[in-house]
Formats: sequence, C-alpha cells, structure tokens
Amino acid sequence: MIIYSVTVVIKEDGEDSWLKWMQEEHIKEVMKTGYFTNWEMQKLLSQEIAVNESTYRINYKCPSLDEYNKYLQKDAPRLQKEHLEKFSGKFRASRAIYQLIP
Repeated sequence: MIIYSVTVVIKEDGEDSWLKWMQEEHIKEVMKTGYFTNWEMQKLLSQEIAVNESTYRINYKCPSLDEYNKYLQKDAPRLQKEHLEKFSGKFRASRAIYQLIP
C-alpha cells in the first residue's frame, strides 16, 4: 500500500474557501480517478512558526506504486493545475510518497 501525502500551507485569508473547495470538489475529483482507495485530512494544531497560515495534510491510499505512477502521468497535472489556478499566491504545497508498513 502506498500513501500519497500532500501538505498544503494556506494563508488565513484563503483558508475557508480552500477548505470548502477541497472537501466539496477537489478530493472528490482525485478519488474519481479510481487510483486511490481512501483518503484522510489532518490540520496541524501546533503551528509554532507560521503566522496567518494553516497547515493541512491530505493522505490518499493507493494499492501500488504502479497505480500511483499512472495517476501521476494521467490525472495529477490537470488536478494540480486547477488547484494552482484557483488559489494562486495563497498556498504552498509539497508532496511525498510513503510505503505503508504492515
């Protein structure tokens, strides 16, 4: 099992609309690609350094690295572009891939 982890630092003035869009649209679109089996979102509570920003992490579970690579090639560019166009200048994002250890 692979975990595709996206960390987003969003400015306070865009946080409410970003969170609503993520929950109502973007995550659903990612899941509709069929490459992921589940997802979860967390909000960082101990924001020690950043002021006027919040940090979120979205983890998507994927059955295999091969499936993730298909997503990366086929659907990720379009979905990441939508995110950038909608919230340009209001966020920073980083992505990582983890292997789930049973």
